Amino acid sequence: MALFVTCLVDGLVPRVGAATVAVLERLGLDVAVPRRQTCCGQLHVNSGYPDQALALVRNHVAAFADAEAIVVASGSCVAAIRHQHVELARAAGDEGLAAEAAAVAARTYELSEFLVDVCGVLDVGAWFPHRVTLHQACHALRLLRTGDRARRLLDRVEGIGLVDLPDADSCCGFGGTFALKNASVSAAMLADKLRAVDATGATVVTAGDASCLTHLGGGLSRAAAGARTVHLAEILAATRDRPWAPPGAPPHPRRRP
Repeated sequence: MALFVTCLVDGLVPRVGAATVAVLERLGLDVAVPRRQTCCGQLHVNSGYPDQALALVRNHVAAFADAEAIVVASGSCVAAIRHQHVELARAAGDEGLAAEAAAVAARTYELSEFLVDVCGVLDVGAWFPHRVTLHQACHALRLLRTGDRARRLLDRVEGIGLVDLPDADSCCGFGGTFALKNASVSAAMLADKLRAVDATGATVVTAGDASCLTHLGGGLSRAAAGARTVHLAEILAATRDRPWAPPGAPPHPRRRP
């Protein structure tokens, strides 16, 4: 199987990619990370540059042509692969590329989808003794219809204190370029989400998308709030032997049995 890292993870939070690999390898899977991979093209499509996006679709299809399954720790990118790639190819009149893109899309899974639906696993052996609340990222919830899969995985994490987030399915205000083009609306939506987080008393906000967590993390930092953001993959990767540590903190020594 293969990991699609995504631009945001690669550029801003590479630890999320490493955590995803750690979870999958713990389940006995061999994970490849094709070096040819680049952006999925979602940003280009959403900004009105389909020709540039089409070149990225061609590259993506070639990069993952031989992968039996492709796992992505981002519902947003999976949604783009499933809902934009074939349409872009057909709009360009390239039915051959459309067929190849459809085949790759059919083998592409958001992390919680892959664990629950493909692996049939809820308990991945994680340990995370923190008070956590879950934000439901829009693309995973509405386009992929991942439902409660992330919640079910978190329910099986040892030591976790999982608390419900009020209006958990409301948008955080990021929306990719939406936050840039509609900054005032985005900021108001973020403020509503931060109030909801504060009401839970959680010390950790998690989600399956690094994009949402980047937006939420910026707001929490500016507000000097008591909560921080941690990607779902990082929570699932944490164990008693290798507990989660905040970025910049010295790594925990490996515990002896």
